[in-house]
Amino acid sequence: MADEPRLYRPRERELPPRDEHRLTASLNPDQARAVTFGDAPLLVIAGAGTGKTRTLIHRVAALIERGVAPERVLLLTFTRRAAAEMLSRAERLVGSAGVRVHGGTFHSVGHRLLRQFGAAAGLPADFSIMDQADAEDLMQLARGAMGFTKTAKRFPKKETLHWLYSRHINTELPIDELLHRDVPHFLEYEVQIAALFADYTLRKQERNLVDYDDLLLFWAMMMEASPELQSRVAGLYEHVLVDEYQDTNLLQARILRGMCSKHGRLTVVGDDAQSIYAFRGAHFRNILDFPRQFPGATMVTLAQNYRSTQPILDLSNMVISRAEERFSKDLWTSREGGEKPWLVTARDEAQQTRFVVDRVLQLHESGVELRDMAVLFRAGYMSADLEIELANRKIPFEKWGGLKFLEAAHVKDVLAFLRVSENPRDEVSWYRILMLMPGIGDTTARAMMATMQERAWDPDAFTHLIAPPRARDAHRALAVMLRQLRGLTSKVGDTAGAKVASDIAAVRSIYDAILKEKYDRPDARLADLDQLRTISAGYPSRTSFLAALALDPPSNTQDLAGGSESESDALILSTVHSAKGKEWKAVFVIWAVDGWFPSSRAVDDPDELEEERRLMYVALTRAKDELAIVYPMQVYGSRRSADYSFDQLSRFLDRGVRGTMQRVVVEEPGDVPAPAPIESPTIDLRALMRGRFEKK
Repeated sequence: MADEPRLYRPRERELPPRDEHRLTASLNPDQARAVTFGDAPLLVIAGAGTGKTRTLIHRVAALIERGVAPERVLLLTFTRRAAAEMLSRAERLVGSAGVRVHGGTFHSVGHRLLRQFGAAAGLPADFSIMDQADAEDLMQLARGAMGFTKTAKRFPKKETLHWLYSRHINTELPIDELLHRDVPHFLEYEVQIAALFADYTLRKQERNLVDYDDLLLFWAMMMEASPELQSRVAGLYEHVLVDEYQDTNLLQARILRGMCSKHGRLTVVGDDAQSIYAFRGAHFRNILDFPRQFPGATMVTLAQNYRSTQPILDLSNMVISRAEERFSKDLWTSREGGEKPWLVTARDEAQQTRFVVDRVLQLHESGVELRDMAVLFRAGYMSADLEIELANRKIPFEKWGGLKFLEAAHVKDVLAFLRVSENPRDEVSWYRILMLMPGIGDTTARAMMATMQERAWDPDAFTHLIAPPRARDAHRALAVMLRQLRGLTSKVGDTAGAKVASDIAAVRSIYDAILKEKYDRPDARLADLDQLRTISAGYPSRTSFLAALALDPPSNTQDLAGGSESESDALILSTVHSAKGKEWKAVFVIWAVDGWFPSSRAVDDPDELEEERRLMYVALTRAKDELAIVYPMQVYGSRRSADYSFDQLSRFLDRGVRGTMQRVVVEEPGDVPAPAPIESPTIDLRALMRGRFEKK
């Protein structure tokens, strides 16, 4: 077709050679030591803003210049974008060799290795990857098939079951211990939950599906169960480098031990003080125990900060110095000036909001752009009042989080058609598609899937099903379209990328009408699907396209396309977790109140409380020039309530910490200023009072 996009392959880029010291000329001594380190295990403790990414990229470049083949270097990161950015920067240092480095997330590398070696371990190479929502749906199918949806007492929902299963895999904790610790009200169902997990595992096997956890678990098991496979997989790489090591879980640590057990050439970079993802299974002890798990390890500490002023670092250092267990380091900077961070006392939430908005406007008027300022909070609901005020004042803002692009129903619908074409046994996607068809409900959909299962999920099984009378037209159209997606009617001469775009166009020949019937205002959703089709043309195959979407879900189409961040000038509102890795000229941390930050759920658990302290540290170290921590003294039960309670300042801001800050009290408009003191009294009130009762 004339409108199909062409794939442009960029030319190879080589940079002229420079002197041998060029890679370290711009580094400080600690960074240079890490970059030029030899072949033993290396732990780089990189404090916030100390050039962690720069150091890691230069180490990759230094390995290549030492003669290590780029394709024998593996760089593991936690986002697709981080890997792409690092490899791009490495290319600028060493030319086109930099892009030949194998980089990606743990899950994407695990996926690549399982495609390559999984068949030798009994895993067919044409498996399909489920995202979290798909895994939860499959858990629900197992839950229903085993009759747990009809129990007299409440049985865990699919989201809770999937969360328990994933925690069990990633933390290696027994199911009964997780139940005791996190959801004790479901303890009576321990046996049934274990049986359901077994059925879920069997369903994945029978349908050739893998979930996110399988990508890591199978990678680890493949190496641990077979010395031959370990030798082949680990032998692919001479050096392994890991970013954000404090965010790894026990399963990822097992993988690294297997990959580096023979040569020990492992470099990990991280900051124990920024370990804040225990709820995702991250294990704080991974980074603390690195020297014990990898004997002979060397540790290099990066403490020179290039982000914040010294007063901000003084506060941050003081907060984290209270941690029970940590690698000792004090961040410092050569930057001069900067005023002490503000500790702002507000009467209540309304006054806290007015202070933040007024101060934002004041800074904006002095030349600070809105996008260079951020308001951080412990949990998303804490910004509700602020969002209302910003909207009323017509101040543009962007809140990080919320519905992600691939979680949108219309996008998941279209992808379901592609998934069943790749894997006819994908029960979850079949159910989603069938429930879209006019005249097909839950009972009919399950019956049709049962028939296809009896026929061993033959790709043509759906075509030969007898549909209910009301669904026959929809069944016929869907059968024709699915045959087209399987390539039986594809056009000769289609390029791979154009074929994926054509597949989406074929799906939309049926789906657009469904979408318009389903939604009152479909235009934005149709535009999403247009963008999805355009992007799909950049992938060499439908398999790679679906895998890329599942392995690193983008939050929007711009992210999927690798575009830059929004250029609009808008204030950033963000949870601290979402703000990690970012920086702004001015930062406001609101709700610095016990029970809010730290969370009330954490105050009775020492480990969780320590993670809350690290979360506060992450919030403080996002600021470059201006930092204000705000706490309201009163909190009302609701916006219209007359009842309130007095709040206590966050326990992380103790007397010593407050000594590094300046106190600021918000003055309300209309407050009567205190009069100037009178040096000598003009009357004696007590004498007048005595006079009332003195005898005349």
